[in-house]
Amino acid sequence: MKISTDAVLLGSLVQSDAPKQILDIGTGTGVIALMLAQRFPQASLTAVELDPNAASQAAENCLESPFSERLTVLQGRFQDFPVEKHFDLLVSNPPFFPDHLPARDPKRNQALHTHSLSFEELLHKASQLLAPSGSFWVILPPRQMEDFFQCAKDNGLFPGTRVGIRDSASKPVHREVVGFTFSEPIPSVLPMELLLKNEDGSYSEDYKNLISGFLLGF
Repeated sequence: MKISTDAVLLGSLVQSDAPKQILDIGTGTGVIALMLAQRFPQASLTAVELDPNAASQAAENCLESPFSERLTVLQGRFQDFPVEKHFDLLVSNPPFFPDHLPARDPKRNQALHTHSLSFEELLHKASQLLAPSGSFWVILPPRQMEDFFQCAKDNGLFPGTRVGIRDSASKPVHREVVGFTFSEPIPSVLPMELLLKNEDGSYSEDYKNLISGFLLGF
């Protein structure tokens, strides 16, 4: 799996106050878990991944990192993840396509389509694992995020910080990064926006500053 812009955006935009325990749901090759290990040096991180090959790659990547002693990669279904402790921070770049539009690559299907992990399943388990004062951060397209909002509410979770992502000022919001908590939202808090590029196609200063500590060339 390649490192996606979505993963980099989520890993860099997550906000949390000195979390001790972090869970990355559907870690892929581990990029988000690694970014959070870099950002939160006091935290222990657990990353769960369904696909055996991706989980193996994530484990290798974590082992080769400077944060290896704080990272644990588990292979399996998130639906089966044991509810043995609470996490201060949960993150997920979840599958969001309905399964009636499958791709030819079965691994890509699993990563992108909700038949492997529905919003309902994700939020039901996440609400059990999240600490009372913790937050659960996800990245989704705006249309799917609206569905996610309703499922979250059904599980006692509400949107807090909300960042809309635009490719440029003339383009519509194509992704949203949202932090959910057990606290009711404050209506007066407006969503923030991040522009990835300037109108001339160059990367914006805000985007470069956001990811400069993670990707070479920024």
